[in-house]
Amino acid sequence: MKTAGIHHITAIVGHPQENVDFYAGVLGLRLVKKTVNFDDPGTYHFYFGDDVGNPGSIITFFPWADAYQGKIGDGQVGVTTYVVPKGALPFWESRLTKFNLTYKKTERFGEQYLQFNDVHGLHLELVEREEGANSKWEFGDVTSNVAIKGFGGAVLFSSQPEQTEKLLSVMGLERIGEEGDFLRFKAEGDIGNVIDVKRTPGEKGKMGVGTVHHIAWRAKDDEEQLQWQQYIADHGYGVTQVRDRNYFNAIYFREHGEILFEIATDPPGFGIDEEYEKMGSELKLPPQYEPHRQKIENVLLPFEVRNLD
Repeated sequence: MKTAGIHHITAIVGHPQENVDFYAGVLGLRLVKKTVNFDDPGTYHFYFGDDVGNPGSIITFFPWADAYQGKIGDGQVGVTTYVVPKGALPFWESRLTKFNLTYKKTERFGEQYLQFNDVHGLHLELVEREEGANSKWEFGDVTSNVAIKGFGGAVLFSSQPEQTEKLLSVMGLERIGEEGDFLRFKAEGDIGNVIDVKRTPGEKGKMGVGTVHHIAWRAKDDEEQLQWQQYIADHGYGVTQVRDRNYFNAIYFREHGEILFEIATDPPGFGIDEEYEKMGSELKLPPQYEPHRQKIENVLLPFEVRNLD
């Protein structure tokens, strides 16, 4: 079996307004869905991506305003990589400088990266690649010719790198290179497809603000997801039952390097309960929470999507 690459990445962050200001206001992503954590409805669940939240473009957040700071380390996605069009990095250098964000330039596998942290401490990087269509979403000064297309991929910090590497091969990613402390894998999709595994274990990560909770991989539909469920179980991993997340179905398992993996279906997507023009503008609740809407809205902190340019 082969996954096309990353479906989404989910992280824990701080105040919702700060989170929205950074990912919409600074990075120019679209807030495609505003809902709640289905397991904790007093907490928002935000989805940011391209104009419709295509798989491979979606970063999602649980914002907890007063939660403790986490620590990035083994058992987590260490760095989330975004891909931009060729020639766009100078724009992003200027933009990061404009918003007083410290960044550094680095090179890996012959590619130039801009590395920086978000407002709550998540490690991010930008890389230019030809692959992947330009985003149709434009916001503030971020126009389509420089906008983030989606994920370039991720850097995985594993407590057992060799085990994580084996699993990526099992999931159909091809090992394409080794450089320094990194082993590179590539999936068949055109975004969210390049995964680097850090080969030297470090300190164990601690879940909290500024850390990735899980990384989700793509299944093309419900039928293939059930095949994945059996396939993963056959390879010795304890995998959950299918869980309905409204916009996709999900199964979860923790790989041997302690990173929480999910396999999520591409359909039905984020357009099932909002028109294109209104995506992300209203609080969407799953049916079981709709009777408690007023109570939930009273608990959630208000915020707005702001043009910071």
